[in-house]
Amino acid sequence: MYISKYKWAKIVLFTGLLLIVFRSAIFAAEPIIVDHECTDLSQIPNSAIEQAKSTLHIAYEHTSHGSQLIAGMGGSNGTGLDNFLTNNPNYAIPSGLYVWSDGPQTGFLDLDDDAMYGSDAGYYPTWVNNTRSYLGDPDSGTGRGTLHTDVNVVIWSWCGQVSGYSEQYMIDAYLAPMSQLELDYPGITFVYMTGHLDGSGANGNLHLRNQQIREFCRSNSKVLYDFADIESYDPEGLVNYMELIANDNCDYDSNNDKTRDANWALSWQSIHTENVDWWASGAAHSQNLNGNLKGFAAWWLWARLAGWNGLNYTTIHVNPDSTGHCGANLPCYELIQNGLNENSDSDCLVKIREATCFEEVISNGPAVTVLEGGWNDDFTIISGFSTILGSLTVSDGCLTLKNIVLQ
Repeated sequence: MYISKYKWAKIVLFTGLLLIVFRSAIFAAEPIIVDHECTDLSQIPNSAIEQAKSTLHIAYEHTSHGSQLIAGMGGSNGTGLDNFLTNNPNYAIPSGLYVWSDGPQTGFLDLDDDAMYGSDAGYYPTWVNNTRSYLGDPDSGTGRGTLHTDVNVVIWSWCGQVSGYSEQYMIDAYLAPMSQLELDYPGITFVYMTGHLDGSGANGNLHLRNQQIREFCRSNSKVLYDFADIESYDPEGLVNYMELIANDNCDYDSNNDKTRDANWALSWQSIHTENVDWWASGAAHSQNLNGNLKGFAAWWLWARLAGWNGLNYTTIHVNPDSTGHCGANLPCYELIQNGLNENSDSDCLVKIREATCFEEVISNGPAVTVLEGGWNDDFTIISGFSTILGSLTVSDGCLTLKNIVLQ
């Protein structure tokens, strides 16, 4: 049983149940971590990709290693991945869904590639200055910049510099400047990234610094594209090749003699079918499969940033004011508990209107449940918080609260 981070007044544990009585507002912004477990496109609803294409305007800067995302997303014309997916027996994905364009184009994800003047996150303070020059002055009305006013996502990749950073320099040259950009441009999502594998293994400085980035993102509810973790696993996800001193080319030590003598990507490709299980992405400094995984994870990231919660939840709606409707959305309940009871075997996203719910809520199913408050009357946008006036008891499963005040 897991409950995401909130402020609470009291926790009482008894007879295997966790009773939580809250008296303060919950600010449960969660980190978005995209890693090797986020590379299965079949899990992403088509609607989430369409939502990303209609809402995101991305500025991406990188040098050669960072181009692996571009290669894996479909290459410079933005269609290579889509061609691979079309009529592919492993995917039920229509043609023209996974396409992107370097600039706005109807039906395509808008991604400004090489947006911020040919650098990467390892060149401080250049990368910060280039970001500010590209965005312009902060606009307090939009939270974005006065230049490129549509941009709402900024992402920088690394080359090999993470390997040489100290703990303090990582703070000074990356984590603190990123946080400041987030404060100055609150209408833009800034995506953090780890550095590519260098063969130094679990005891190397690269891993220590990547762990520092991961811990910072998890602790501070940031968005992380975990570049290193993605290239540490093949699609089966059973072996962490980073621990076997894998490098960015996917070479690793297969027999524990401290010498890289095998290549996990080439091995996987050799026993799988090209253009069915993998495609020739042409990823720089690496193998085609690694480029595939980087591209899959990138599309997972865009879907998450556009609002997809990462699971195929059953979505239910709660309007506690007895009107009997939730706009045009079904199923619709007057009580949260009724919705939970009728969907106890499913992962559920419970959207709650911005109002006060007078009830005792018991979450007792084995599934994942998200209570998301603050929805407007038609359940089209989140406009505030919802209040649950009563206790919340969790006996099983995973519960996350968003925009909820518990009193």
